[in-house]
Amino acid sequence: MRVISGSRKGRKLARIEGDRVRPTSDRTKEAIFNILGPAVRQARVLDLFAGTGALGIEALSRGADHAVFMDLNCDIIRQNLQLCRFETCSTVICRDIITHPLPEILKSRTFDFVFIDPPYKTGYIEKTLEKEGFIDLLAPGCIVIAEHSCKESLQISLSGLDIFRQKKYSKTIISFITKG
Repeated sequence: MRVISGSRKGRKLARIEGDRVRPTSDRTKEAIFNILGPAVRQARVLDLFAGTGALGIEALSRGADHAVFMDLNCDIIRQNLQLCRFETCSTVICRDIITHPLPEILKSRTFDFVFIDPPYKTGYIEKTLEKEGFIDLLAPGCIVIAEHSCKESLQISLSGLDIFRQKKYSKTIISFITKG
């Protein structure tokens, strides 16, 4: 696992050992950022279910202004931010977004890109999108990038959010969602 492009191109990231985490493949990560293109520069990014922090770190490497990382266990995220020297342009929140309310620190911010990469087949993408106050975190033109198994169908029932593009990579589907 490595940073694909930008100021930290080629930097290897620490991994979480075991089968608890399914990191986004380099091929999929590269495809996501090719679709997002230069809009990542100067963006504000939220990386939910961040795992190793690879998606948010990739955004920072490509010129994002700031990234907020949220996960239950944040040790590897902090280690990878330190490896890449991104500590000053990032915020790490150790919290379960599903069982807890949105942290106060998020409520005063909006984001241009939100990455949601939860464990597969849990319904956590829908639960996150429907969470009270979540839609208020989305800046005008925000894109939510959700990663899920090709065996699960993403059902968005929240008015104002629409899937505008989906791409399949092996056993993974990347859904691009906008605030309509």
